[in-house]
Amino acid sequence: MFDSIKSLIGFRSGSILGVDIGTASIKIVEIVKSSPKPKLKNYGILKTYSHLERPNSAIQTNTLKIAEKETAELLKSLIDKAKFKTREAVASIPFFAAFITLLELPIMSDADITKTMSFQIKQHIPLPISEVAIDWLKVGERKDEEVIKQQILLISVPNEIIQRYQNIFRLAGLKLKSLEIESLSLARSLVANDPTPTLLVDIGARSSNISIIEGGFLKNNISSDFAGASLTSAIANGLGIDIKRAEELKIQKGLKASGAEYELSTLPLPYLDAIIEEAIRTKNNFEKNQGRKIERVLLSGGGANLSGIEEYCEKQINLPVSIGNSLMRLSYPPEIELLAKELGPEFAVAIGLAIKEIS
Repeated sequence: MFDSIKSLIGFRSGSILGVDIGTASIKIVEIVKSSPKPKLKNYGILKTYSHLERPNSAIQTNTLKIAEKETAELLKSLIDKAKFKTREAVASIPFFAAFITLLELPIMSDADITKTMSFQIKQHIPLPISEVAIDWLKVGERKDEEVIKQQILLISVPNEIIQRYQNIFRLAGLKLKSLEIESLSLARSLVANDPTPTLLVDIGARSSNISIIEGGFLKNNISSDFAGASLTSAIANGLGIDIKRAEELKIQKGLKASGAEYELSTLPLPYLDAIIEEAIRTKNNFEKNQGRKIERVLLSGGGANLSGIEEYCEKQINLPVSIGNSLMRLSYPPEIELLAKELGPEFAVAIGLAIKEIS
């Protein structure tokens, strides 16, 4: 994505690591170039529940801070434990660590777009241009009163954030090839070139990422502080149990709990409803501004493993809802099939990163 990162190394091997450093876990996939689909060679996940018990101990927070040394140690530990062979990696940057703006400009050449960006940057990015890395993507066109305008996604990330990721991967013994905003990785692994206007709700541990994807392009993106940790904590506090047991119940029974366990199904709802309300607001704004209807909802992230979440969201949003399956982009061993429902939404960012480099 960023030239300063791209120039670090060239992609030489036939395999790559996709690394998703979240607020409460690190997820890695090792993908090998293959035909007709890239092949999943290995995967691993390291979860920490301490962020739920001690909020200040998260791997990274939505205040743009990431603990370099501690994260590097965790990353190296996972690399060693899962016995990953490849040392070249691509990594995601969380949405809340970047400034993302959708611009509408007259039709012009790429050279002219680049020239006008210096003006656009001053208007939309609250930092000096010397302190950020800039990228832009064409994401479609829109007709406005008989005038066709091209839509440009302007992305910037503080240099400080990029340097931190470089340090983490260096300390972990990995070669960082590139960085990408996690929303773009999600769109690639879950939607790809499908033209269906899609509302994508990624429920992470400490934040939820709500995106509009159309024709494979990211059109809108917002973040919510209500997330998977909120759902798990509500169950733990309501039932007086520890976090790990609450996480197990969330996945095993969740919103489908009944009879003597009915209370369990109600505990996460206030927080889930807050995420859904934000998703509906994002959907309505897109439809009003763009004049096109959202046709489906995809759920991803660890929070999408809440039992019964598809049915509940479908009733609230009044659209078809399904769990995103990023594994459909890959070939993988038959034994993985039993885990596909759980792994598909949770590893969507890591897979999206890797297939960009390997395809």
